[in-house]
Amino acid sequence: MHKLSIDQIIQKIGREELFEVVSSDNSLKIKILEYVPYVCTAIHNGGNLREPLKDKCALNEYERWYEEDPHTVDFIRSFPMVIEGLDSRYEYDLNRAPDVAVMEEAWGKNVWSAPLITEEKTESLRKHTDFYRVIEALAKKLESKFGSGIFYDIHSYNYKRHEGETPVFNIGTERVDPKYKKDTQRWQKELSKIELPYIENTSKINDIFYGRGYLLQFIGERFSNTLVLATEVKKVYCDELTGESFPKVIDAIQEGFKTAIINNTNAFIKRHTDFKVKRKSELLGGSLNKILLDVDKRLYKLVRGFEILEYVNPINMEQERKRFYASRFEQNPTFKYRQLELDTLGLKRQLVEIPVENIKDIHIQQMYRDVIQAYMDKIDMLSTLGTDKFLYNSLRYFGEPSEKDIDNARFLLYCPPFEDTHEEKNMSIEDATKFFRELGNEYGFDFKIRVSEKVVSPATVLNAKKTVVLKKGAMFSERSLKSLGHHEIGVHMVTTMNSNLQPLKVFSIGLPRNTLTQEGLAVLSEMMCGHLRYRRMRELGYRVFAVRSVVRGDSFVETFDLLNSDLGLERDLAFNLATRVHRGGGFTKEHLYLEGFKQILKMYQNNEPLDNLLIGKTSLQYLPTINEMIERGLLNKPKYLTNSFYNPAEVNANLKYVLSGLK
Repeated sequence: MHKLSIDQIIQKIGREELFEVVSSDNSLKIKILEYVPYVCTAIHNGGNLREPLKDKCALNEYERWYEEDPHTVDFIRSFPMVIEGLDSRYEYDLNRAPDVAVMEEAWGKNVWSAPLITEEKTESLRKHTDFYRVIEALAKKLESKFGSGIFYDIHSYNYKRHEGETPVFNIGTERVDPKYKKDTQRWQKELSKIELPYIENTSKINDIFYGRGYLLQFIGERFSNTLVLATEVKKVYCDELTGESFPKVIDAIQEGFKTAIINNTNAFIKRHTDFKVKRKSELLGGSLNKILLDVDKRLYKLVRGFEILEYVNPINMEQERKRFYASRFEQNPTFKYRQLELDTLGLKRQLVEIPVENIKDIHIQQMYRDVIQAYMDKIDMLSTLGTDKFLYNSLRYFGEPSEKDIDNARFLLYCPPFEDTHEEKNMSIEDATKFFRELGNEYGFDFKIRVSEKVVSPATVLNAKKTVVLKKGAMFSERSLKSLGHHEIGVHMVTTMNSNLQPLKVFSIGLPRNTLTQEGLAVLSEMMCGHLRYRRMRELGYRVFAVRSVVRGDSFVETFDLLNSDLGLERDLAFNLATRVHRGGGFTKEHLYLEGFKQILKMYQNNEPLDNLLIGKTSLQYLPTINEMIERGLLNKPKYLTNSFYNPAEVNANLKYVLSGLK
């Protein structure tokens, strides 16, 4: 990381420059990605000792670690203004006044095996002084720019040496101006909302620590409009006796702090400043940092051409159809697949090596973690293509129908028709190509169209190649073609094109289980364009039953028989659907269409905005993160919006009635 002298750092603060550096003497690290009315500090996070002092220190590394505040900087790394102490508090304690900052004895132990000479103490105190020169510059900038500000002074404490119960979070306020009483109470309330795995959270004020540290004293004596919230975190995030860390708890504290600090700061600035923010998320800053961009680029480079449908679709489907029909539906097809061109083990190894843990924002980091895990699961699917293990890997990624899904599917299959089910199929592949081109022209984007017999669906969008693949020989009714066009172009191609306009490519390769969200949007588009048919709704129900058949271990013949004989699906459609769910060894994603449609429909009926789901291959579970990133300017709003959502046709009254029956 780039280094600057303390004087250069202070000059940059004075000029309101943005930077992230380590001081030239390695005593502190400071990040300012945007000037906001608060600063987060972790002054005891570090454990460094300069070389001349290491041999003199009477304490081993663990003994020093025990009284330091490890991981406190991890709790606050999401924020735009952070200052971190890199040196051990045993060299000089930044939370003690200069005259007592260099300790000879601490917590009952001698710190040094030999007394420090004057020059050694002077050097340590020089770094102590320089740290507070930076703190003073930051506080001065906050008051001059915003009128008031907050320092979140984060520490941790060892609790096993204390008798009785102690709080997870303790706020020390003994030296805080009484005018900030409501603000400290609000901070305590925000901390109490943080949820930790298997840990009961309690937050108290002046329960075990009282806020007598030097950072609070230093700022309080010099700045009348700056609040310091000295906050101690109980070391529930590690084993204080062994030094072992608990990553899930650390992540939970970081996630909780992100919400608590933003909520508390927003309330503070409303009470004490004239500074205006339209949305609280603006307080998180709005710049894409190099670490995030590098992780995104590295991930995209590895998986950008990864299209699971390119491999999972049988290459001999039509030959096997003929053989299956000739056997009077009694011999299971033997599907063949394209040769796998991926080094699956090598790809997984490279994915694991992506340093996603370096992404500072906990929600964005978790999203990238999940994407990497999702691709690991996809790779496992492909590496077991055509084997019994494929179904297990598919279930791990796509899941299986719930009982509610089965009930909804049964309801759709047994509800009476609400329209004439006879539709003449007089539209050819050439007609479909022309119609899809016209739709693309309406949106103002271009894409490729090709015809292939090696696809199961009448039409499929290949995201990475910006290509629509039409099934050779397919015929369409006019209504089904319009429905298909608004499904494939109005959503799948729209999200493909929008993803290419994002600064982050993760929305092009796709978030985990984006099938549920993308297909839900696509079926809603069919409804809103006025061409969602009775047959189409039944088709979603058939898919759920077909997946359940595969999951319970039925053969292709048994699934076909269920669809054709028991549920009345015509022969070719039954074969196509049985192929969709049995391909690869058991491809369970088909049940997600109905569940996805139900979830998106509920959002639409509740007037919840859908626009941000169109920025790329998104997933509903990450919508809060996506919304926040757009508000912060980290992502672009979608350029292309699904036409049918904003120019809807009249929805059939009987269809509305049927949809109201979905659970």
